[in-house]
Amino acid sequence: MRKRVFAFLLSLCLLAGILPTGRAVELEVPAPSVVLMDAATGQVLYEKDSHARLRPASVTKIMTLLLVMEALDRGQLSWDDTITASQNAVAKGGSQVYLEEGEQMSMDEMLKSVVVSSANDCATALAEAVAGSEPVFVQRMNERAAELGMNDTHFVNCTGLDDAPEAEEHLTTAYDIALMSRELLKHDAIRKYTAIWMDTVRGGKFGLSNTNKLVRFYNGTTGLKTGFTQAAGHCLSATAERDGMELIAVVLHCASSADRFESAKTLLDYGFATYALAMPEPPSELGQVQVKLGEEPVIFPVLRETEPVLLEKRLQSSLVTEIELEETVTAPVEKGQRLGSLTVRAGDQVVASIPIVAPERVERLSWWQLTAKILRNACLGM
Repeated sequence: MRKRVFAFLLSLCLLAGILPTGRAVELEVPAPSVVLMDAATGQVLYEKDSHARLRPASVTKIMTLLLVMEALDRGQLSWDDTITASQNAVAKGGSQVYLEEGEQMSMDEMLKSVVVSSANDCATALAEAVAGSEPVFVQRMNERAAELGMNDTHFVNCTGLDDAPEAEEHLTTAYDIALMSRELLKHDAIRKYTAIWMDTVRGGKFGLSNTNKLVRFYNGTTGLKTGFTQAAGHCLSATAERDGMELIAVVLHCASSADRFESAKTLLDYGFATYALAMPEPPSELGQVQVKLGEEPVIFPVLRETEPVLLEKRLQSSLVTEIELEETVTAPVEKGQRLGSLTVRAGDQVVASIPIVAPERVERLSWWQLTAKILRNACLGM
């Protein structure tokens, strides 16, 4: 048997709206392929041809940086490492810090050069430090893309340079870029670099200027990566945070740099004006569940970890919670065993469904404990 309890979550009215309804929205964005994604939930807030397979130019380096950060996390690389430039790294064209073969640069400066100035030579040197060679690293890029669900992506290099014949197969989508951007943002250490406007390396002798102009001119910008080649056009994965909500706006194949930044700003403005994040808060007590044949007669359940909920501001409806809880369970009860659920609704829409679980294990009474309990109850009844 289950029991239900209803309660108004007026305390959740942090912006008291409801989930995105999928209503048709027409935004004036010059970019031909775009997506706007909430970084916390991964929910798509707006898209236009977001699954069109296009060349990403240097936005490719988001995956390169992700693999480097993951190598640092697992201890394969160290923040104290110095990276040596190979002949292959030095030979890269496009944006670079003009490494010389055999030149050594700290991990910190290598990462800074890639993030801020999109240095192809540093990106290649880092790739070789992770995998031994760029081809092996590219294989890992594609494997990681598959793991992230980037189903329309295929990388052929770690930089996004597309002047070689095989680069015709170097393709991804706005949606896939948002996925890898979201994953990279989970690494707090990368944020040390993504919002830098201007800096230097080599002891102040070489200046860096961020190719992402939103870093200086858009409030709340947290990153992330630009790209440009003649074939790819002007590309950008832009991230920004306001009031605890971080958004990812990806725009591809823009005709100009101005179109790229205006498209991203339009998407971000729309997202911040329309949505907000909330953390569902249950009533102070979830109730109790009777435990049959348990060493403890009742158990006081708790919520499993909650995730933030994306709310749409424009619909000023009160949110309601529904608690559905088992009245009784039979021991043994495992720690974390599901005993019910808390559902947050706005009208007919489910905003969140959170499992209610046992906070600890409850052992089953042994035969001797059960006999003693029966005899004790019998004596009390005499």
